[in-house]
Amino acid sequence: MSEIANTIFSPELAARFDKLVTIYPLRRSALVPMLLYAQDEVGYVSDAVIAEIAERIGLLELDVRNVLSYYSMLRTKPAGKYNVQVCTNISCMLRGGYEILDHCKHKLGIGHKETTSDGVFSLEEVECIGACCWAPAIQINYDFHDDLTPEKVDVLFQMYRDGQGKDVK
Repeated sequence: MSEIANTIFSPELAARFDKLVTIYPLRRSALVPMLLYAQDEVGYVSDAVIAEIAERIGLLELDVRNVLSYYSMLRTKPAGKYNVQVCTNISCMLRGGYEILDHCKHKLGIGHKETTSDGVFSLEEVECIGACCWAPAIQINYDFHDDLTPEKVDVLFQMYRDGQGKDVK
């Protein structure tokens, strides 16, 4: 496989993909990292993303879609600017994870895998974010927030809405 002339990705990401496929013993092994990087840049895994990644790796689009459908962290629809993932696994559940999820649904006015009408927040219920000792916890984009109460969630949402969240650039 050679470099793609008319890529949908930024020059930096296209160059990263060109290198990525050379560092694995099998080109196919680069698929999940490529999907994650593409999702970060494009916002979700679109049909165009699937087509180009399949071409870059030398797979059928169906092969890419099969992998895409397996991983819950990969999205086929745009998410909000801030993707709120609420853990409801056992530790978080026992310490109020469902109450936090219900509060988020009410506060944002959306359900699981939905996005607010202004595109600022999307919401997901997830199995585990690895913060069991500090439950209940949520992850907003790549930032963890733990030992939560509904009041703390309200403060977090306002901080992100005001551009003061941890990952705001």
